[in-house]
Amino acid sequence: MTAKQPLSVTIMSREFPPNVYGGAGVHVDYLASSLASMMPVEVRCFGRREAIQDSLTVRGYDAWLDLSQGSDPRLEKVLSPLSVDLALVRDPITSNVVHCHTWYTFFAGYLAKMLYDAKLVTTVHSLEPLRPWKEEQLGRGYTCSSWMERIGIENSDRVIAVSQEMREDVLRLYDIAAEKVVVIHNGIDLSGYRRTADSSALSRYGIEQPYVLFVGRISRQKGIMHLLDAAASIRSGVKIVLCAGSPDTEEVREELAARVASMDNVVWIDRMLPREHVIQLYSHAAVFACPSVYEPFGIINLEAMACEIPVVASRVGGIPEVVVDGETGLLVPPSDPAALAEAINLILDSVDLSARFGRAGRARVEKHFSWQAIAMQTRELYESVVSE
Repeated sequence: MTAKQPLSVTIMSREFPPNVYGGAGVHVDYLASSLASMMPVEVRCFGRREAIQDSLTVRGYDAWLDLSQGSDPRLEKVLSPLSVDLALVRDPITSNVVHCHTWYTFFAGYLAKMLYDAKLVTTVHSLEPLRPWKEEQLGRGYTCSSWMERIGIENSDRVIAVSQEMREDVLRLYDIAAEKVVVIHNGIDLSGYRRTADSSALSRYGIEQPYVLFVGRISRQKGIMHLLDAAASIRSGVKIVLCAGSPDTEEVREELAARVASMDNVVWIDRMLPREHVIQLYSHAAVFACPSVYEPFGIINLEAMACEIPVVASRVGGIPEVVVDGETGLLVPPSDPAALAEAINLILDSVDLSARFGRAGRARVEKHFSWQAIAMQTRELYESVVSE
């Protein structure tokens, strides 16, 4: 890196505000704004838009409709992103690093490396080979999404895994040198996510206390059906609040709707809510439940811990690197509704345990997961790659 070529990055992401529906979108939002306080950042994302604010430039790109219109709707979910990837590299890239998030942009990163001689960094927020249920969502398109992920990862100058277990999965599943795969955790907005006394959103959505909270997409990955299986064994008088939208498929949404219709202790909010409302739901929950069957990191657990709420979560993926069993919450085996209900009841029955877990959770996120620290680690990785 010379004086004529200062460090700069082009970040590529399917999601960017206002179009955010999952943890990867939250990650890119905060990472981009934090990095922009240190260096020039360009974000290229799905959905046409353009904005420039100080050191942060945002450009959005639409899909090429002729490529996917009239195709199998499941194939369209892959062909459409593939066309956006081509658009993402249409305009010249002058940054010396291109940083891509999720398989949706990995092919664009591969092209950017070839066309513009940029260093390629990819962040994996999940891995296609470990999500076989995606075939229900994508059909044969699942083979294409898996190929896009592979070509991006195996041609990266660095791969960022959001947990140690994910790093091990990357090395097991893909042909890439171990020294190129590093762990940088997700972060949390400590000023935004904190406990609030405001409870106006609870009455707005018809929520009565006490309640167990679930926040996430309607996906088999998130284990939402296992939480419903556990509901009958959770202490009487406690509601289960599902803040769940953005279904992977219409079939899984219909399955959830059919089950919830027969359960009088479940409140389902069938959409993603504004952040300030979600913070209120976190703040007044008795327990936050994360019953995922696959979770490379689980940023939702950080959000709950930042709001001082005890967590019961599956012992899978990167979750044990976030939730400390017996300190900030309880970990249970995945796909085990009985163990899930038992752990939730244990916290519901102990005010002291709940308060202790809540305080420890806030202290842990303050110490280890600030976005400023995550951005600094990421910038240092860019410097390392560019200097090679």
